Amino acid sequence: MNIKIKESKEINQEEVVALYRANQWSSADKPDELFNALKNSHTLVTARDDGRLIGLANAISDGYLMVYYPHMLVMPQYQGQGVGHLIMAKMQEKYRDFHMQMLTADGKAIDFYQKVGFEKAGKTQPMWIYKGDEH
Repeated sequence: MNIKIKESKEINQEEVVALYRANQWSSADKPDELFNALKNSHTLVTARDDGRLIGLANAISDGYLMVYYPHMLVMPQYQGQGVGHLIMAKMQEKYRDFHMQMLTADGKAIDFYQKVGFEKAGKTQPMWIYKGDEH
């Protein structure tokens, strides 16, 4: 493996959709919107193995106090090998001193995010209007 993690918006729609489909995320069904959302994120971090997109994460932020991490995905065959940790470490280089870092996690992702420092926020309750069905 020759994995490189970097902040980069150099992505193409086909590779993005393949990553989302491999993880069975419903946003792959809206490829144009997904691609535009990622390209317009405050930050996009990619993971590549010999040039092949194997993971990514994006951030939405006001640039000063608050950041929200909506997506973080790794190709299934690379999961459990530290790629997600490297992606989140790259995000932390930029956002570690922000007043508030937020995300929504479910299933196996909860344990992962706890390992990289996230915790349940007091008595908060996640709420959303969501058009997907994978959660």
